[in-house]
Amino acid sequence: MDLFEEVSGDNTPEFTVTEIAGRVKRLVESELGWVRVRGEVGRVVMARSGHLYFDLKDDRSVLSCMTWKSQVPALTMMPEEGMEVIAEGKMTASGFQSRFSLNAERIVVAGEGALMAMLERRKKKLAAEGLFDEAHKKPLPYLPNVIGVITSPQGVVIRDILHRLRERFPREVVVWPVAVQGDACAPEVAQAIAGFNALSPGGSPPRPDILIVARGGGSIEDLWGFNEEVVARAAAASEIPLVSAVGHETDTTLIDFAADRRAPTPTAAAEISVPVRSELLADLTGNEARLSRGMARSIDMLRQRITALARHLPHPEGLLAEPNQRLDRANDALPKGLRHLVDRKRGDLVGASAGLRPTLFKSRLDRESQLLEHRANNLATCLRHAVERKNERLSALVARLRVRHVREQVQRESRDLDRISMRMVTAVKARLAKPAGRLQALERTRTSLGYKATLARGYAIIRSGKSVLTKAEEARRVRSLEIEFQDGRIKVTGTTGASRKSGTSRARTDRNPQS
Repeated sequence: MDLFEEVSGDNTPEFTVTEIAGRVKRLVESELGWVRVRGEVGRVVMARSGHLYFDLKDDRSVLSCMTWKSQVPALTMMPEEGMEVIAEGKMTASGFQSRFSLNAERIVVAGEGALMAMLERRKKKLAAEGLFDEAHKKPLPYLPNVIGVITSPQGVVIRDILHRLRERFPREVVVWPVAVQGDACAPEVAQAIAGFNALSPGGSPPRPDILIVARGGGSIEDLWGFNEEVVARAAAASEIPLVSAVGHETDTTLIDFAADRRAPTPTAAAEISVPVRSELLADLTGNEARLSRGMARSIDMLRQRITALARHLPHPEGLLAEPNQRLDRANDALPKGLRHLVDRKRGDLVGASAGLRPTLFKSRLDRESQLLEHRANNLATCLRHAVERKNERLSALVARLRVRHVREQVQRESRDLDRISMRMVTAVKARLAKPAGRLQALERTRTSLGYKATLARGYAIIRSGKSVLTKAEEARRVRSLEIEFQDGRIKVTGTTGASRKSGTSRARTDRNPQS
């Protein structure tokens, strides 16, 4: 009997792939259930969905592990590649891919050696990012007004800090209570550092000028919260200068490298933060005495120097005598100089007015008017010729084209003609505006410079015949005078120059003010 006949006659039950996968899943979950697995962390992936995937491996096998998004916040630490850990959770199997995996709900480091190795990797990583660079360290204030302390409110640490501050220099202290060990240590310390930095200066509670993160000594597991990456990053990002005082002098944590200053003990942190008040008072008293002595010597030297210089100074009366004389002479000459200046300016004005003849402006105005009229006539002629040429061209086109084409051409030519006419009208107006403005300006100049405007301001012209009299002596020698005002002329007649002096004269009003 061949192999096919033996298998076909076997009474072993048949299963589907899904049935086999389901049985394997139930078998794995029922037999293994909750397990603790120790191994080295391999690949670590944080998916966009928030789920955490990583591998646990030893020298022969690899176990896939996952932690769901809702379980990630409960983890006390995040796995890192190369770290030896112990993962606790439930085993499960996936029939879709025929794979089994561990749903890790708890992850802890396996042994002190693994902790130190992980600490060294974190230290190298943060140092490569520049969080420990000395260039980023901030100087501590010499005398802070407010000191923020991040520590446990119970225990000797806070009492030692307060006692040391009272001995050296009492300052206002604001305490932010935190857990200094356990799972809550790292997030609470990081939150306290960020919270102090978020306070407003001058607010309530006040914003500290310096921060102290303190804790007593302990094992590496007890101090592990200060080795977390979140604490180191919060210390490096603090805008307030930060002093680290975690553990004893031999204990070293990551916050010591990220802080601006490390203190070996919490008591030493208090000593670093403030100076000794009595020493400051002694220094201040000594400086005050030296300053007083120095100022007294400087004042004496200046007084002696001023006294010596004062002996060489002349009397104030002698310094002011000559300037006073010059001022008196200038004061006496000022009225005469002003009168002379007014007479000279008046003569210049009369001379300038004599050269401005109305006939000159009138002739120029006539020439500009004729030029403007000539250009207007030429423009009308040009427009007429342009219209005639367009009409002739339009007639020729009408004769050559068909009726429907003629109608379209006529419409286009009409639009072109209207557009050209509007442009030419605009150009004419713009061309005429400038000569018209110039004519108006010349007319205003002629009117303002003519002698009629002078008469309107209260002046008068005295004539003897056709001569204009400008002196009183000339008026005494003639028998009759003609006086022109703004609104007309009058004639004044007399017998002789002597009779005019006695006041006998006769005046006649000119009835024709325009003559």
